[in-house]
Amino acid sequence: MEFTSTRNNSLSVSSAQAILQGLSEEGGLFVPRQFPQVDLAEACRLDYCRLARLVLEGFLSDYDPAFLGQAAEQVYGANFGGKAGQLSKVTEDVYSLELWHGPTCAFKDYALQLMPRLLVKAKEMLGRTETTLILVATSGDTGKAALEGYRDIPGIAIKVFY
Repeated sequence: MEFTSTRNNSLSVSSAQAILQGLSEEGGLFVPRQFPQVDLAEACRLDYCRLARLVLEGFLSDYDPAFLGQAAEQVYGANFGGKAGQLSKVTEDVYSLELWHGPTCAFKDYALQLMPRLLVKAKEMLGRTETTLILVATSGDTGKAALEGYRDIPGIAIKVFY
């Protein structure tokens, strides 16, 4: 899948390049050129790890599907105590999606546990070896979730401004 910039639709980059670069040269956001089609009935039958893999494979087509499956399992399996995307029944017709089962009890764990793995793999795929600095500004749980997600990740340094 190719990604383009919101400020320059003639630009086209791979998902690995979009992840590594973050923003396009002119400051635009990278967005997919098209959206993958998913069989909704099939997707609804999947557990969270398999659903995450299905979605990731659709958008990150330059990544090895085995890597995406392993990353989804590592992140949303053990790190979430097997409760990623857990629905809890409130009443007969009402359910609550619990987004607090990650390592820091913040919904941001869903992205900040996966993104470090995708970033390191993107650097590997593109032959980049420099240290990547992650800057985070927070007044709440974003900093804690980012620190936990990028902890002990090779080739990554993180600074959090509170």
